Amino acid sequence: MKIQRYRCKPVKVTKAMIHRSVASSTAIETGESVKSLELKLKTGNTRFRNLTLAS
Repeated sequence: MKIQRYRCKPVKVTKAMIHRSVASSTAIETGESVKSLELKLKTGNTRFRNLTLAS
């Protein structure tokens, strides 16, 4: 007897989702708030301005 497994629809990963996950991970390590780290990510980093997120 075969067991049928249902596949979920794949979720499109957005930049906002990536920013949120990076911010929450960094918040856990540094103790800063997630909102402040998200804001820093959204405003851009002057140190590595020529680097972009992979799409």
